[in-house]
Amino acid sequence: MAAPPPSGSATRFPRWPGSRFRSGSRSRAGTVFPTSRQVWRRRVDAASPYGFVAPFFVLFVAFGLFPLLYTGYISLHRVRLQNPDEMTWLGLENYTNLWHDPFFWKALRNTFTIGVISTVPQLCMALGLAHLLNRRLRGRTFFRVAILMPYATSVAAATLVFGGLFGRDYGMVNWFLGLFGVDNVDWYNGTWTSQIAISTIVTWRWVGYNALIYLAAMQAIPHDRYEAAALDGAKSWHQFRHVTIPGLRPTIVFTVVVSTIGAMQIFAEPLLLQGGPIGVRGGASHQYQTIGLYMYETGWSNYALGKASAIAWTTFLIILLVIGANALVAGRRSRREIREGR
Repeated sequence: MAAPPPSGSATRFPRWPGSRFRSGSRSRAGTVFPTSRQVWRRRVDAASPYGFVAPFFVLFVAFGLFPLLYTGYISLHRVRLQNPDEMTWLGLENYTNLWHDPFFWKALRNTFTIGVISTVPQLCMALGLAHLLNRRLRGRTFFRVAILMPYATSVAAATLVFGGLFGRDYGMVNWFLGLFGVDNVDWYNGTWTSQIAISTIVTWRWVGYNALIYLAAMQAIPHDRYEAAALDGAKSWHQFRHVTIPGLRPTIVFTVVVSTIGAMQIFAEPLLLQGGPIGVRGGASHQYQTIGLYMYETGWSNYALGKASAIAWTTFLIILLVIGANALVAGRRSRREIREGR
């Protein structure tokens, strides 16, 4: 242990490494105080981390938080697109009108069904593809890049191509079904057929993206678990079920939450499937109109910005409820597994 400095000796103020500033002023008692430049340098160094992250928060407030709060403010007023500066206070009337609006409930139901029939097959296929790509295959790098190509494709281009494939008279899908004796299906005008067509586009675009997420999580699972399962006599299917799936549970919860949010925001696929006013309505009888399309039609076709803002905030609250339910279920399952000692 170093000996304490002798009494009466001056206590030197520690200098910054590489500092070009002169030493602080010395008091009569012998203590060295920092100069104003040294104090300023310390304050700048302490505040520099906040300066590095400040651009993100500035952009988030300008393009994220402010629009969200302003949309909530507009949802409490009657606002027309022609005169956005003229607002009439309504309170919660826009929200209560949605409760009695049959088109809103139909759009919500369509959004739910399209989300289910696109998310469930999408994640199951992604999990299977990730499991295959995790094995020793020739050209694994090529296949990993290839399954990501649909995600990089423009949603407009993909929707236009699939719109031609699902054509009633000359579509390739009906031609393929005709080989098995199936009559031409009117994909656009049927409720379930149109929703299946839209779900096919969504699944095709996002299955590769989720597969790469699962693949990265699979590669993070310790190989010792597979070796222990193999020593116990577990085959490939049992290893996948009892080792891979439990190891991917946090990732699966993440993809379910993200896919749920994406399903609530489906907009471009139903809009461009037929195009024009029919695309905005989501079909001749609104058979595939989603929440996003209904909000667009309310705000930009019917010019009711206040009601459209209420739809946006209602969608936001529904997403929060779904995420909260997912988190609650996942948390209870984790606590139960901890109690069981897994």
